[in-house]
Amino acid sequence: MSGPSTPGYAFRTLATSGAARAGVLTTPHGDVPTPTFMPVGTQGSVKTMSPDEVAATGARIVLGNTYHLWLRPGPEVVAELGGLHGFTKWPHAMLTDSGGFQAFSLAERRQTSEDGFVFRSHLDGAKKVLTPEVAMQVQGKIGADIAMQLDICPPGDASRADFEAACARTTRWARRCLAAKRPDQAVFGIVQGGTDPALRRAHAEELAAMPFDGLALGGFSVGEPIARMHEVLLEVAHTLDPERPRYLMGVGTPYDLVRAIGAGVDMFDCVLPTRNARNGQALTRTGKVVIKQARYRTDPSPLDPTCTCPTCAAGYSRAYLRHLFIASELLVLRLITVHNLHLYGTLVREAREAILAGRYDVFAKEWLAGLEAGAAEHAPAT
Repeated sequence: MSGPSTPGYAFRTLATSGAARAGVLTTPHGDVPTPTFMPVGTQGSVKTMSPDEVAATGARIVLGNTYHLWLRPGPEVVAELGGLHGFTKWPHAMLTDSGGFQAFSLAERRQTSEDGFVFRSHLDGAKKVLTPEVAMQVQGKIGADIAMQLDICPPGDASRADFEAACARTTRWARRCLAAKRPDQAVFGIVQGGTDPALRRAHAEELAAMPFDGLALGGFSVGEPIARMHEVLLEVAHTLDPERPRYLMGVGTPYDLVRAIGAGVDMFDCVLPTRNARNGQALTRTGKVVIKQARYRTDPSPLDPTCTCPTCAAGYSRAYLRHLFIASELLVLRLITVHNLHLYGTLVREAREAILAGRYDVFAKEWLAGLEAGAAEHAPAT
């Protein structure tokens, strides 16, 4: 087994509670306590929020989207203006995805070969070629602390042969990405294998033999049953190299995070808390509040009476937030986004505290019970 090789980066585990881990990821832009949730800044911005507001949720690392920043404004512009940190004024750690998931998802616009992806830009139809080398070059210019390798991400209902081929090609691309990486930029490898634990473990061993700074679990929450995802994570996550951070890509709900942390995952990202906020859905310890519903028209209570986020602490009522949403006032998008990201920040902070205290099982039972009760309470009538 190899290990991390990039100067300035380190990961250490401080405590465990079952398979759950509390650790510290060291980067040139500061330490990141783990478990951690990375808010998604697709275009170099966490939608509706300033960097200071994002940091106030407890986040110490955010995710930028290579595909979108490559197409607009372009990596040269970002590099000229101080890299992604200087460009966005985010002072803490940053991670960029490879752009591969977006390219792969453009089924009607994309061709895939051993060399990489050829696709048409969704902005202007221009032909673009994304190879492992280009993915590293673009991410190197953008300049986040952590880059992701280019990988193949099959849909959840793909065949066994497709999953095996995706693992094999991802491994070959992993070698090319490491050969093309910027020397001072960390790179994570991406484990594929669908919902087959044996295939996942075998692929993880292949990537662990390479000098990646971390290992990610990709290809989850892409159409497979969520319960099956949780089962596979329980079998696989804790088997990944303990000397490197474990990152579950694109997942998920608060329920998913609680389960995955218990399986041994350290890092998460997902658009759900920000995207759902813009659709009028607030997330709480006891389920979802769909603010447009008529039941909240005269409701004086905050989104969550136990929440200390600026939205709840200021006393904004559900009735007022519903009024703003129905009236298409932009303020409501900010207020619910702030609330949702604070919930995620609170969840990973409390999870870390529970692991350090050796009581993650108690923490998980309490959170899962509240979320499950809330889901039952807010379920549509049948």
